Amino acid sequence: MNATNHTVVVTGIGATTPLGGDSASTWEGLLAGRSGVGHLTEDWAAQLPVRIAARVAVEPEEVIPRPRARKMDRSAQFALIAALEAWADAGFTGKAGEEGSVAPERLGTVVASGIGGVTTLLGQYDVLRDQGVRKVSPHTVPMLMPNSPSANVGIEFNARAGVHTPVSACASGNEAIGYAVEMIRTGRADVVVAGGTEAAIHPLPIAAFANMMAMSKNNDDPQGASRPFDVDRNGFVLGEGAGIVVLESAEHAAARGARVYCEAVGQGLSADAHHIVQPEPTGRGISAALTNLLALTDLKPAEVVHVNAHATSTPQGDVAEVKALRGVFGDDVDHMAISATKSMTGHLLGGAGGIETVASVLALYHRVAPPTINVDNLDPAIDADVVLDKPRELPAGPIAALNNSFGFGGHNVVLAFRTI
Repeated sequence: MNATNHTVVVTGIGATTPLGGDSASTWEGLLAGRSGVGHLTEDWAAQLPVRIAARVAVEPEEVIPRPRARKMDRSAQFALIAALEAWADAGFTGKAGEEGSVAPERLGTVVASGIGGVTTLLGQYDVLRDQGVRKVSPHTVPMLMPNSPSANVGIEFNARAGVHTPVSACASGNEAIGYAVEMIRTGRADVVVAGGTEAAIHPLPIAAFANMMAMSKNNDDPQGASRPFDVDRNGFVLGEGAGIVVLESAEHAAARGARVYCEAVGQGLSADAHHIVQPEPTGRGISAALTNLLALTDLKPAEVVHVNAHATSTPQGDVAEVKALRGVFGDDVDHMAISATKSMTGHLLGGAGGIETVASVLALYHRVAPPTINVDNLDPAIDADVVLDKPRELPAGPIAALNNSFGFGGHNVVLAFRTI
């Protein structure tokens, strides 16, 4: 085997989400069809046109000691919590170099955020304006940096093969995991901790998204507001949290006797070159990413039985995604169980790809696709088999799943996973 075709596997998962403080409770919530969306109770929310969001189920300071948490932006806190779970789940008991299972120079991290430390930036500006220069925290810059989550995770585990932060809006988490796969495949690292995180529930981002008409204003029914594929969908619901996976070369995982969830087959990438925020309506760019995935991997359309759709609950985006799937896979789409987990978690922006990768990995591992909730009237333009209301068993034998993520700026990233 040469340095450009190492098989990559998933050996650990971790999450903190609106459905639970770890991957197990998040998965349980997904299978139960439970919504994590609720009313915002802060005083500042009263003036906003959108007063709902999907907060994490467990606050970071219940997990991270307060003195340490105060030196990290909320996005970095989420990433560290999810990474610690994934690291332990992969069977590692200490930092790289301390236990002999991975060398520091062979460990990397790739953790993305679409917006970075926005709450730190805006909060410290308020401090500067209201209390003066001397009250601004000296930790502000390392907290607001978009690479702060990845850097904190890298420091935690003593990662020296590279610490990276791709930023591609709502495709950031998927792009991070795809980058990590390539780090291992090309021989740069044996193990990479990768995923996405976001913490942007703040009046300014909410007001901005709302004024773009991108968010649901269904304040009277928060749990029913995120409704991908439904004819009455009217925008996404903002969520927060992180999803992290431990990726490893198959050789390295086998040598230490690690439990393997599935294979990370690879990624497909493209750009729309269409509009800074609007999706290309025909799904041309998404089709190109799917085609790129098939061209660069040995994935066969017949293997794909599950898709965790990007499906944010916007009128144009949901239809374009399904058009692209049908255009590339044709009749093979008929045997793909399509799940839109944002119906339960809300849209975590740069963290979405991380959490939805965790969901895709668990769907393959347990051979069950989570449901899509709140679809009272399936849009007739959605020409696909959407998993509605309750989980669905996936078939026996070798199967694969896709995780789609698309972002403002026209970024398209498709990840593929396969049973071992």
